[in-house]
Amino acid sequence: MKNNIFKFVFFLLISTSMMANVSLPNIFSDNMVLQRNSEVKIWGWANPKEEIKLVSSWNNQEYKTVATNQAKWELTIKTPEAGGPFTITIKGYNEVVLKNILIGEVWLCTGQSNMEMSASWGIDNGEEEMKNATNPNIRFFTVPKLTATSPQNNLLGNWVESTPETMKYFSAIGYFFAKRLREELKNVPIGLISSNWGGTPAEIWMPEEVVNNDPLLLENAKKLNEQEYGPRQPGRAYNAMIYPIVGFKIAGTLWYQGESNVGSLVYDKTLGALITSWRKEWHDDFPFYYVQIAPFKTGNNNFSNVTVRNSQRKLLNEISKTGMVLTSDISDTIDIHPKNKKSVGIRLANLALADTYKVNSNLVNGPLYKNFKIEKNKAVVSFDHADGLYFANKDSNQFELAGVDGTFFPAEASIKNNQVILTSKKVPKPEKVRFAWGNTTQSDLFNKANLPASCFITE
Repeated sequence: MKNNIFKFVFFLLISTSMMANVSLPNIFSDNMVLQRNSEVKIWGWANPKEEIKLVSSWNNQEYKTVATNQAKWELTIKTPEAGGPFTITIKGYNEVVLKNILIGEVWLCTGQSNMEMSASWGIDNGEEEMKNATNPNIRFFTVPKLTATSPQNNLLGNWVESTPETMKYFSAIGYFFAKRLREELKNVPIGLISSNWGGTPAEIWMPEEVVNNDPLLLENAKKLNEQEYGPRQPGRAYNAMIYPIVGFKIAGTLWYQGESNVGSLVYDKTLGALITSWRKEWHDDFPFYYVQIAPFKTGNNNFSNVTVRNSQRKLLNEISKTGMVLTSDISDTIDIHPKNKKSVGIRLANLALADTYKVNSNLVNGPLYKNFKIEKNKAVVSFDHADGLYFANKDSNQFELAGVDGTFFPAEASIKNNQVILTSKKVPKPEKVRFAWGNTTQSDLFNKANLPASCFITE
């Protein structure tokens, strides 16, 4: 009996001392990068009503708050222009010192296996890239794969510097994105948070109620069968792999996902709901740049892959501050994991440098369908980002026309004034146009930046 009482008292003492300790989520650790020129939220736990003092070494400013009755505390601090390393000291009954902190640009890299894919998977030129990956101004945080039925307050992990060892297992696209940003933004440190899970549909990456409260999304989610690759239930990855870092100030998000939603007819609505929900949770209308999935032979349906790619294209007009890079010219239609990750990372970085940082005036988008008009028996198709439009093989067999009956026939295509002129003897009165409309069709239309056009079908 005495022994049990001793154990209980010992447990009580340990529990009380743990509660009394000021602590932070693991997203706040040594080596982290904080978003520059921002008001950054830092939060954690302590004893109820415990006074918390935080001092940032870049300006030696002291911030104070008091933990709530729920033992939580939160402070908003101002960050300077890029630089470091700095320290942050947090004091309550105990003291926590976060060291080797950089101030720079923070991006969230998320999605499924193509974003997760690292040099260790055998990417193009991976060994050479690993050898040259030592860069203390690029930092990584990898979120472990985990699901939860309710939102979690913390996750495992810590920030590390880029070295051949850490880069080897980190998102290759993220790494090449950071490397390209460093080139153009000069001495600005880059922090990357990688939260990915191969084989997962978009529905698991957004709050469960977003899916449940939308009849269209809910109906579509019910078609997602359990698979061996990973979870399929709405909200499960969001709860464990996104929610714990909501509020950590980011410059924007990079997204590469969609292969596990192939077959969906509403992927634009699905991804749109995800983007909107994340921005709402973060209270921040941050940029969201994504990769159009690669042409790939999928099942028996000739149009299941291309339908998702077209949905990704349509989303650009439906949600603001979004951008899309194409991969049809650098992908392999028989490998769902294209090994050229460097070009994808660079294309995403070029988008960010043009649209977010305003330091890149080059053409960074492939041609995107704008509209078409009928001139007698011809369809004249206009594109955005159409400077220097050309066909890779001098002419194209990837355009098709349909009349009022909706049956498509191949069209003869020519380019004039950066527009595509289409005719077909079988369609004297065109009503619809489509381009590169096949699961494995790799676009043969490019602009002067040698970037491919997206597939499309007119509504």
